[in-house]
Amino acid sequence: MDPSPNSHPILSYVLKRLPSIKTAGTPRLSSLRDLEQPPLPPSPYPSPRAPSGAAEFELVQRMPGLRNPSVLASMMRAVADINCAREAIRQLDTRPDHELVHSGRAFLRSLSDSPRDPVESGREVDEKAAEIWEVVRLDEEHEAYEVLLREAEEKLERVYRMAMQGRGVVEGGGRRRKDEGSGAVDDEVVRVLRAVEEGKAVERVILADRQLHHLPDHFGRIRGLLVLDVSRNQLQTVPDAIAGLEHLEELRLGSNALVALPDSIGLLSNLKILDVSGNKLRSLPDSISKCRSLVELNASYNVLVYLPTDIGHELVKLRKLWVHLNKLQSLPSSICEMRSLRLLDAHFNELHGLPSAFGDLAALESLDLSSNFSDMHDLPASFGNLLRLRELDLSNNQIHELPDCFGRLDRLERLSLDHNPIAVPPKDVVDKGVGAVKEYMAKRLRDEEERQRSAAAAAESPKASSSPMGWLSRSVSSLSTWAKQDRTVEEKTAEEEEKFLEQDL
Repeated sequence: MDPSPNSHPILSYVLKRLPSIKTAGTPRLSSLRDLEQPPLPPSPYPSPRAPSGAAEFELVQRMPGLRNPSVLASMMRAVADINCAREAIRQLDTRPDHELVHSGRAFLRSLSDSPRDPVESGREVDEKAAEIWEVVRLDEEHEAYEVLLREAEEKLERVYRMAMQGRGVVEGGGRRRKDEGSGAVDDEVVRVLRAVEEGKAVERVILADRQLHHLPDHFGRIRGLLVLDVSRNQLQTVPDAIAGLEHLEELRLGSNALVALPDSIGLLSNLKILDVSGNKLRSLPDSISKCRSLVELNASYNVLVYLPTDIGHELVKLRKLWVHLNKLQSLPSSICEMRSLRLLDAHFNELHGLPSAFGDLAALESLDLSSNFSDMHDLPASFGNLLRLRELDLSNNQIHELPDCFGRLDRLERLSLDHNPIAVPPKDVVDKGVGAVKEYMAKRLRDEEERQRSAAAAAESPKASSSPMGWLSRSVSSLSTWAKQDRTVEEKTAEEEEKFLEQDL
């Protein structure tokens, strides 16, 4: 499993330029936790290969020092061990699905209050428990590798900043000394605040990549501030005083160490762009729904387990929402009220499904629901109402069948159904591409609509004679039939009585 350029852009870039390292055996990932390894054998600085792909071009624009051979060499030395981990993970089986691991852990917990390795403790449990233990252990290996990748990505950012400042790589854990770099940062903060005190207009403050640990409350006094960028620092909190930035339109807090956002963020009524990606947020404050001017919200790469219940009722202007790489199990039903939403990225979560009214997102053009794995099984019946949808990614889920209403998605241009147990449409149709899928589902939709029309016509036919005249005709006919039957019975009775009397005489 190679690092993804989307989730680990720096690590992916460096590893593509790192020579392959041959290992004698297959090390366990637990032994690869230490990111600081001895430097590679002395060699001339590598010649940076030209970036390939949009993601790498964007990365190099953001971090131009990657073109510097000495900087790239420092970064390669810092993560040389990742190559070994990558070789180790390739030799493992694929990661088991979430449900299997969850049920396996529950089974092992039920065996004993104190978890033990059933393989190494003299086979104290049956063969089934031993197999389940291997499944859980395999999942832990994959999880350890993902943790390793995240740590490596963070470390590479530190190494890059230090290399660009001429300090080199810090050995023995990669931690920065307490006083290192603080002067330049303090000077920049002081310069901004001094300009405000002197009455100068300050509309943009860019403090990205400056190793900030703290954002002073005084920033809340910059009344005319429109843009504040403190991304890629080490902030753990955001001061409540940020509510004083009443004219703020763009706030970037990405790639820090935030565990929560202040409730006062809801007072930023003019905020249009909010980026809190790459932090440690478990939830977003309910007050974020009060930022009614929001057009873009990026909360990806956190540990969110839910979104605010009323987020859709208030953020009616939101056009782009990124919540991928979290732990969301559901989306609130209010999200269906985001009638301006054009892009929704919710891949790599634990979504069990979508709200029934999801089709009300009439403006939606791009939707990514990939990699929700064993949790995502089907799509709601309203899905066919997404008439503007152009891009759809449903790969790496457990979807067996597309709803017939899928045939209404005439504007769909890109579709991915890879790694699903899909039965409708058939695999041979899926392999032909999005055009064949649309044609197949459209035909199914027409057939279903025709069947419904026929059923409705059949249900209506007995009612054709339900007019007053028809009812009267049926009533008269029934009455005539009854009268004839009654006369016939009376005649038969009289005849029998007459025969009886004759016999009696």
